[in-house]
Amino acid sequence: MQKDFEIYRQAIIQLNPKVTDEELDYFQSGFTIQTLKPREFFIETGKKNHQLGFIINGLIRGYYINDLGEEITVTFVKENGYATDYSSLLMQKPSRYNFQCLEPTTIITVPYSHIQKGYDKYVGFERNGRLIAEEVLKMQQKRIESFQFDSAEQRYLDFIKRNPDLFNRISLTHLSSYLGIERPSLSRIRKKIVGL
Repeated sequence: MQKDFEIYRQAIIQLNPKVTDEELDYFQSGFTIQTLKPREFFIETGKKNHQLGFIINGLIRGYYINDLGEEITVTFVKENGYATDYSSLLMQKPSRYNFQCLEPTTIITVPYSHIQKGYDKYVGFERNGRLIAEEVLKMQQKRIESFQFDSAEQRYLDFIKRNPDLFNRISLTHLSSYLGIERPSLSRIRKKIVGL
């Protein structure tokens, strides 16, 4: 357990080298470790999200269900990544997304109320919150822009380049949903690339 906490401490220091030991100790005092099984939910549609999650090991898929009853994947969160629905967290409204484990997952959680108290208690603590939010926002923005400016093939190539370790951990169905490519089209793209 202490080893897991240390992994998260190091991730925070890497993100914000200016963080103080006192701020880190306060942040850690709110940590809880959860071990979730495959198919278990970290966040569920219709429920408020009260915590920020940091994945020590495992894999979570974020998705919503559209009007046709289809699951649309919006994110994969792996080791050293942050799992949260920021809209639900910040506005304290029910989430519109499910965050479900694809693998056995160990996740450190911090209640939003604890983070808020840290903002009030430590001037530099807000920098941590801003930098974590920026990391999550960068990933979301990158995905939005890929739909606006990249071809289906380019989206696939970029995903493989950025996530070589995820390729064998997720199903073709989840990947095609995430990339916004019909599964048969994704299979054709993969065959074409392998044949090059």
